[in-house]
Amino acid sequence: MIKLREVASKLGARILLGEEQMEREVVSACGADLMSDVLTFTKCKTLLLTGLTNVQVIRTAELSDLCAVVFVRGKIPGKDVIQAAKDRDMPLLVTCYTLFEACGRLYEMGIEGCPPKVYDNE
Repeated sequence: MIKLREVASKLGARILLGEEQMEREVVSACGADLMSDVLTFTKCKTLLLTGLTNVQVIRTAELSDLCAVVFVRGKIPGKDVIQAAKDRDMPLLVTCYTLFEACGRLYEMGIEGCPPKVYDNE
């Protein structure tokens, strides 16, 4: 079982919000900037890594029952996004790694990606 605190350490992440929630379990990870992909492919206790810093990210994370959001490339969300996350008890982290590098580091830890949908090839 991998905890959010371990993820933060591996990513050299700064915890913006949710220090008291760093014991949350991370089951899988999803790296995406399209929130429709997040809604389609994630499952409960998924960690979202994204370069988007708008409030829609927080709304999507709440709808998908995600465990936390990591903003990549050192991007810091605005006060409105941080407040929305605070209102929803959603931990926020920031890493300087790119989306590709951050996902690779999590894969090295043994965190699985979200499985893609399987389509029938008729």
